[in-house]
Amino acid sequence: MTAFPKDEDGQVLKKLYKQGVDFKEPQNIDFMVAVPDKKNGKALLETLRRGGFTCELEQDEETEEWTCYCFITMLLNYEEIIDIQKRLDELSKPYDGYTDGWGLMVN
Repeated sequence: MTAFPKDEDGQVLKKLYKQGVDFKEPQNIDFMVAVPDKKNGKALLETLRRGGFTCELEQDEETEEWTCYCFITMLLNYEEIIDIQKRLDELSKPYDGYTDGWGLMVN
């Protein structure tokens, strides 16, 4: 059994591992960045795209909250996931945004 860090990201990785997700195969991971409104979201989208991210902006119909989704195909690696979240956090700060987790579709 692989050891995972005790924080939230580590626990998500542990859960995925227990569900049988292949850590040796690249996975399609969605990183979420919360933004306060459409204007900031569109500006952040441009910044993220210039930074090499593939992203889209969506508004939740129920909560009306705005989120930039960034799609990255990568190996499930704790340090890399933390680094990407830190980078997204830094890029989104000028737009009052913050990293709001990550996930992937599991069959």
